[in-house]
Amino acid sequence: MGSLRTPRGTWVEEGLRALATGGVDAVRVEALAKALGVTRGGFYGYFANRDVLLTEMLDVWERESVDDVLDRIEHESGGVLDKVRLAGQLTFSSDRLLPMDLAIRDWARRDEVVAERLRRVDNRRMQLLRDALSTLHTDPDEVEARSLLAFCMAIGSNFLAADHPGHTRARVLARASEFIFSHAPGKADRTDPPAS
Repeated sequence: MGSLRTPRGTWVEEGLRALATGGVDAVRVEALAKALGVTRGGFYGYFANRDVLLTEMLDVWERESVDDVLDRIEHESGGVLDKVRLAGQLTFSSDRLLPMDLAIRDWARRDEVVAERLRRVDNRRMQLLRDALSTLHTDPDEVEARSLLAFCMAIGSNFLAADHPGHTRARVLARASEFIFSHAPGKADRTDPPAS
């Protein structure tokens, strides 16, 4: 009677869990096997080495955090701004995706291949923001600036420890989002010719 092998996807999931909680250095074959209650041998039945596992983990992260999110919002009702807000919630308020995203950002600081993958993902996210904000603003500089602010808020709010006296963090973030996604024209959005 043959023994049941730990499925390939289980190794990837355990790797992603280790990454999210301890960073890339925590993704070690021995530690994953111990966490799964199996021997290391099963790992090598699926993966030639740790690098193959790490690449597959990045593939899963990219698919879930961009492809799956974009697919989900495409099928949602509501306007473009509702969809971009939902994309942000799915990504940066997710108990699954946010810790992975933050760990990958840290990893990318030390690994150029991961940095390139992160750049590709972030560029796709920025394009979603540009597309949404282009429905409100005609000036490309205004669109780019507001897109950057929105993205910085989504990422940066996870690193800020500042208090907001008299306000909750959630309310401040909601107000900042209202400002970024408002239709109130900024200086760069005016189409009046300059005074001569």
